[in-house]
Amino acid sequence: MSELKFVITGTAGVGKTTAICALSDVPPVGTDADTTDELSIIKSTTTVAFDFGEVVLDDGARVRIYGTPGQERFRHMWEIIAEGALGLIILVDNSRPDPLDDLMIYMDNFKQLIEDTGVVIGVTRCNGSDRVSIDDYYSFLERRDMFCPVLEADPRSREDMVVLMDALMAMLEYA
Repeated sequence: MSELKFVITGTAGVGKTTAICALSDVPPVGTDADTTDELSIIKSTTTVAFDFGEVVLDDGARVRIYGTPGQERFRHMWEIIAEGALGLIILVDNSRPDPLDDLMIYMDNFKQLIEDTGVVIGVTRCNGSDRVSIDDYYSFLERRDMFCPVLEADPRSREDMVVLMDALMAMLEYA
């Protein structure tokens, strides 16, 4: 039986913990603490180390899914969590003031993992936000000489999260 490790990252409040809860076949593990900074306006707790869940595939393989803390002050955890990962899902909150700048932060910080493996981008909170279209994301990636799937996703939806995982696995399989 094989084991795979994927990482989900993105800004605080984008839905990483929610996505892992939606995906996991086992009770997820989280490391939430009370929010004590400006983030407390939108959420009462935040991930300070990592979230963890597991998906068992039809062939018995286990996909271990780790969620990073979103705040840059916990960036030291990003490197630790990324070690040994086979792929990355970046969730981007399309309702934030500059989602492309947010995306760039995570692409830059996970550059080596992306180059060594693969990445898929899930765009959340697209309803009611016309700031950035999916085409804008593809144009942004093209300017950086990158190719990867960019899909609208609701982190509460297991189906949407499975689509992101499937897209990542397909990228890895055909790379």
